[in-house]
Amino acid sequence: MNKSSFFIIGQHAVIEALKNPKRKVLRVFLTEESKKNIHRNSPNLNLLDDVKVYFKTKKELDKYSTKENLLHQGYVAEVEHLESKSLKDFIRENKKLTLVCLDGVTDPRNIGALIRSAVSFNLDGVIIKERHFPSESKLMYKAASGSMEYINIFTVSNINSTLKNLKDKNFWVYGFDGKGEKDFTDIKWEGNNILLFGSEDSGMHQHTSKYADFLVKIKINEKIESLNISNSAAIVFHHLSYLKKKS
Repeated sequence: MNKSSFFIIGQHAVIEALKNPKRKVLRVFLTEESKKNIHRNSPNLNLLDDVKVYFKTKKELDKYSTKENLLHQGYVAEVEHLESKSLKDFIRENKKLTLVCLDGVTDPRNIGALIRSAVSFNLDGVIIKERHFPSESKLMYKAASGSMEYINIFTVSNINSTLKNLKDKNFWVYGFDGKGEKDFTDIKWEGNNILLFGSEDSGMHQHTSKYADFLVKIKINEKIESLNISNSAAIVFHHLSYLKKKS
């Protein structure tokens, strides 16, 4: 097995990987029914051409998902990592960007769900600390539901220095915090923006929050302490997408 390869599972994760010309798919393990489903839903794409396909029973495929307690849905693939992109080059080549920055977020399901929302509402990319990014997580790929193929993910060694550099390049950094001064819907959201979200348990690190130009919040029922990070992000992403359509 290729040392740079790993396994992903689930219908959407596997099919979208097959559709992505930049993703190298080494092997696909399918049930007879899942193969029929691929041809039925994408009859003109020939997604299985030039790919080694092995037919398995659902029980045989269970070994790829039992440890994580996930449903494989009859789809397993061995894939290689996408070529990493340079954040520096990306921001030099693009204008009016909205990027998400994750400070200490580690749960693969939350990261995957957040990525799914980011793609759904056309965010430009996700910045995450390299050692916190579960790059080969089946949980993350399953939660992202195929969205991993359509997002720019920038892994960095240090979040604080990255934020400092982005601020120097005319990005506004908005830190999301329940104690924020303004509701995020009161912001005009102009220019280049960084949406900074803290960890599931403790929020943003105190030192990292100092790099935020503004601390903003999502107004919710006062009886509820907070929202799950992926839910919070989806609300913010949808609002920004709505504003962009109106402009």
